[in-house]
Order: sequence, then C-alpha cells, then structure tokens
Amino acid sequence: MARKKNKRPADAYQLPPHVDRARRAVSRAAGWKPRPELPRRRVILAGLGMSLLCAGMTAAFWLPPHSLVRDLRARGVTAAATVVGVDSKPKYVKVRFVSGPHMGVEVKLSDYAGMYPEAHPDGAILVTYDPEKPSRALTNGWVEDPPANLPAYGTSALTLVCLSLTTAAAIRRVRILRSSGPGLQSKSLSAKDAGPGGTSYSPSHSR
Repeated sequence: MARKKNKRPADAYQLPPHVDRARRAVSRAAGWKPRPELPRRRVILAGLGMSLLCAGMTAAFWLPPHSLVRDLRARGVTAAATVVGVDSKPKYVKVRFVSGPHMGVEVKLSDYAGMYPEAHPDGAILVTYDPEKPSRALTNGWVEDPPANLPAYGTSALTLVCLSLTTAAAIRRVRILRSSGPGLQSKSLSAKDAGPGGTSYSPSHSR
C-alpha cells in the first residue's frame, strides 16, 4: 500500500525570492510619481524685473502726454499755423504761427506718446500751445480729443502678462515645496548656501 504524501499547508507557502522582489518593485513603481519641476528663483526674479520694466515704460508713455493735454486745456492758446517742415519718418512736424501773440514764431509740435499728426508742407493747421513755452504745442484736435495711446496700451498689456506668469510661477514653487515636505526645502536652501566649490558656507568657520 503506497504512502500518502504529506501536503504542505496553504499558509506555509512562500514565493520564491526573485518573484517576491519583482512584486515589491512593481508595487513601488506603481506608487512612485515623478516630482514636478520646481520653478527656479532666477526665473521668477527675471519675470518680476520684466514686469517692472514694462510698468515703467507704460508710465513713460502715459504720464507726459496726459500732463501736456491737461495743461493745454487749462491755459493753452489756440492759433492758426502753417506747416513749414515735416520729417518723412516722422520725427517732427514744424509749424509757423500766422496769428496770435507769437505770430511768425516757428516751433516743433510736441509728440503724443511718440506719435505725430499727419501733416503736409504748406498745409494750414490749428495749434494749441502753452503761452509761457510755445514749444509745448499740439494740434487743437488732439487737445480736444486725444488719440488712442497705443504704446501705453501695449506695454500695460505686457505688464499684466509678465506679472501674471511670474505670480503663477511663484505660487507653483510654494505649492511644490510645501507638498514635497521639509526634505526638498532643506535641499533647496543648502543649494542656495553652497559655495563656488559646492561646499556650504557657515559663518562659524569664518574668521
């Protein structure tokens, strides 16, 4: 009569070592997520600098023309003039007053945010000027109804775009640092404090 073989209990069965290692590797790979790229400080600072630059250009394009129109509306004198010179680019429009207390005086019209009115030599034009400084002059039409300040509008739009992108990058950096825990923050700080040779600087070692 043949002996019956002893069956191994189900709970005593163990996986071979290589199968167990492979299973744990698959589990770790399934739970691992790549860390999102951290926006660099210099990128955020560059975006902030670009925003400030565009804001300064907006102020330069907006404030001087606005101040000139306000002053000419308050105390300007309107007189007839004749165009005596026009640059083809244009870079200037020169007129000669043919009426008023400054009759015969030639001046170059002030620009409005880098723009000049359409004019032709020997053409008649109405000019509003500052009696204390006749060189501060615009066409009467631009004083009453200034043209659209396109340069200021363009630079203000660039300011908003740069500031929005910079703010988004800064918020993303803060969120990544918070979600990654103190390990990534300390690593970022140590990289910041590292010297030229890769060694960290400590004030206690300096004499």
